Amino acid sequence: MARAKETVPEINLSDSQYYFNRELSWLEFNRRVLHEALDARTLLLERLKFLAIFSSNLDEFFMVRVAALKQQVEAGVSTLTPDGRTPPEQLDAISQVLRPMVVEQHRHFEQVLRPALIEHGVYLLNYIDLSQEQRLYLQDFYEKRIFPVLTPLAVDPGHPFPFISNLSLNLAVVVKDPETEEEHFARVKVPSSLPRFVTFPPELRQVDGKSSLWMGVPLEQVIGHNLETLFPGMNIQEYYLFRITRDADLEIAEDDADDLLLTIEQELRKRRLGGSVVRLEVQTAMPETVRDTLMQEMKITSSETYEIDGMLNLKDLMALMALPLPHLKDSPRRPVIPPRLRSIGEYPTKSGEGEEERDFFTVIRNGDLLVHHPYYSFSLSVQRFIQFAAQDPDVLAIKMTLYRTSGDSPIVSALIAAAENGKQVVALVELKARFDEENNINWARRLEQAGVHVVYGLVGLKTHTKVVLVVRQEGDRIRRYVHVGTGNYNYKTARLYTDLGLLSCREELGADLTDLFNYLTGYSRQRAYRKLLVSPVNMRDRMTALIRREAEHCKNGNSGRIIAKMNSLVDPQIIATLYEASRAGVQIDLIVRGICCLRPGVPHVSENIRVISIVGRYLEHSRIFYFQNNGEEELYIGSADWMTRNLDRRVEAVTPIDDPAIAKDLQEILAILLSDNRQAWDLQPDGSYVQRKPPAGEPERSAQTILTDMALSMGSVVH
Repeated sequence: MARAKETVPEINLSDSQYYFNRELSWLEFNRRVLHEALDARTLLLERLKFLAIFSSNLDEFFMVRVAALKQQVEAGVSTLTPDGRTPPEQLDAISQVLRPMVVEQHRHFEQVLRPALIEHGVYLLNYIDLSQEQRLYLQDFYEKRIFPVLTPLAVDPGHPFPFISNLSLNLAVVVKDPETEEEHFARVKVPSSLPRFVTFPPELRQVDGKSSLWMGVPLEQVIGHNLETLFPGMNIQEYYLFRITRDADLEIAEDDADDLLLTIEQELRKRRLGGSVVRLEVQTAMPETVRDTLMQEMKITSSETYEIDGMLNLKDLMALMALPLPHLKDSPRRPVIPPRLRSIGEYPTKSGEGEEERDFFTVIRNGDLLVHHPYYSFSLSVQRFIQFAAQDPDVLAIKMTLYRTSGDSPIVSALIAAAENGKQVVALVELKARFDEENNINWARRLEQAGVHVVYGLVGLKTHTKVVLVVRQEGDRIRRYVHVGTGNYNYKTARLYTDLGLLSCREELGADLTDLFNYLTGYSRQRAYRKLLVSPVNMRDRMTALIRREAEHCKNGNSGRIIAKMNSLVDPQIIATLYEASRAGVQIDLIVRGICCLRPGVPHVSENIRVISIVGRYLEHSRIFYFQNNGEEELYIGSADWMTRNLDRRVEAVTPIDDPAIAKDLQEILAILLSDNRQAWDLQPDGSYVQRKPPAGEPERSAQTILTDMALSMGSVVH
C-alpha cells in the first residue's frame, strides 16, 4: 500500500517567533569578532587587532543603530520589528547582551593579553609602576610636548559644562581650593592629535637588566599625574577617565535640498560636533557623585552608562600592530596576478594589433574574466583595467560608480587623466556613503575641476552598485566593456575584503549598463533589463522568483538547491520566501557573515535551511547566489545583500554568470566556504552560534587559507 504523503501544517510565516532581531544578531556577529581575540589559536598581535575592531565596531553601532532607536523612543514610535520588539525593548535587550561582552573584552585584555605581551618584551605600563627615572623622563616629555596642547575647562556658575566631542577621551578632575576648602569640577580633554601611548627611549626600557622591545604608558595617565601644572595653587583630589559616543548619522532631507553636495557639507559640520549622547563610558572606580554629574549634563541614564574596568577605548591597540614582531602577526600574503593577465603590457596597444593577449581588451574579448580579491591583485586587475582605458586612444568614454574609495585613489587619478585625454568621463559619486561623505565630497570637487561629469545619484536612493562601463571604438564598430563587482573601488580595502568582479564585453551587459547609467544621470523610468538584476527596479521580484522556482521543482518531484553568500540577511519578505522553499523541500545553505534574521532548523519551517558565518583574516564581503534550477544552474554576483535597504532603497546591480568555467569556479568557492571547519560558525535555532571544530584526526580547513593556496598555485605573485 502506498505511503501517504506527509501533510505540511499551516503556519503563519510572518509570526515573530521565526525572526531574529536585527540589532541582537549584529551583536552576535561582533561577539564572533571578539572570539578571535579570545582564541589562543590566533596570533597575539592579531588578537589585539580583533579587540580593536570589536571596539571600533561598537562605536559605529552606537553612533548609528542605537542612536536611531533612541530617536524612535523619543518620537514615541511603537512599531514592532519582525521579531516583535518595540524600540525600548530593543534598547533594553542590547544593554543586557552587550554588558557581559564588554566586561569580557576588558578582562581578557588586562588579565591575558597584557601579560602575554610582556613575555615578548612589550610593556604597556601604568604610571604607578614606573621608576623614578622613567617618571622624570615623562615629566619632561609632558612639559615640552603635552602641556602646551592641553586646555583645562572649569565647571561653575561662570563656566557652563563644556561641550564634549564625540568619541573623545576625557579626564573628569576634582580639585579643592585650599583657601575656601571648596571642591570644583573640571574637564581636561586627552588630545587626539597626540599618540595614545607615550613610549620610552631604549635606555629607559630596561627590565631586570635587559632591554625590552617596547615600553609605553597611556597618554591619559601622563596627563593625570601632572594635573597640578593645569591647576596651579589647587589641590588635585582625584581624576577619572570617561568617554562619550554621540549620534553621528546624517539627517538629509533630499527633497528639500537644492544642492545635495552643499547640504551634506553642512550636515558634516554638525556631525563634527555630534548629536545627542547615546553612550557614556566611565571607569569603574568613578564615584557616584562624579558619575551623576556627567549623566545629568549629558542627559542620559544609567542604562546608557557602561563601566569599564581597565583602559578605555581599546581600538587604539591597533597601533601595536606596527611593532616589529612578525612571528606574532599573520604572515604577509601577497596577491597574485590572474593567469590571463600576466602577458598584458604596461600600455595599451592599437586596436587589432597582434593575436596575443597584450591588453585588457583583447583578454576580455577572448572570454569573460572573474577576479577574486584579495587572492587576485585588485591593483593589477580592476584598477589596471580602468588605467588602461584612461590611456587607450580608442576608448571614447568611461562611466563608473564610486561608493567608497581611498584617499589617494589611483582610480580617481585615472578618471582625471582620461578626462584630460579628451574622453567623456562620468563618475557617480555617492555623497551619502556613511562616514565617507567628506572624502567623497573632496573627490567629487577634484573630478569636476578636471572636467569629469560628476553626478550624485538619485533622490531618496543610495547608489551602492559597483560598476564600470568602458566604450571603445574598434574599427567600424563600438564595443562596450564592463566590470560588475561586489566591492568598492578601493585598493586598500581590496587587500582586506574578499570580493568578486566580472570583466566582460557581452553585448547585453554593455547595453544594460548603458541603460543603468542613463537612469542614474538623466531622467528615466527604466523598468526592464536584459541580464542585470537592478534595485529598486526588478531585483526583489527576480530574486523572489528564483527562490520560488526552486520550490516548484521540488513540488514537481525534482530536487531544489539554493546557496547564497552575503553580508546580511534581514528582509522579512525574502526570509518568508526562503521558509516557503524550505517547506517545499529545497535544500538551502546560507553563508551570512553578519546579521541574519532568519531562524534556521525550525521544524516545518526552516529545517532544510543551514546558516554559517565565516570570520577570519579577511572580511567576507562578496555576494554569490546559486540556484540549481533542475540541472540548468544559474549563478549571480553583485553588490546587494538580502536586506530591505538593498532591495528597495539603494541602486544595486547583480549580474548573471554566463561563462560555464566561471560558474564552475564560483561553485567551487562556495563548496570551499561551506566546508570550512576552522573559522566557520553554525547558526543555531536559538540565535547562538557554535564555532566548528574538526573531528578527531581530521585536519583544519580554513576556506581563506585554501583559496589563498589555490590562487598562488595558479597566478604570479605580486612583488
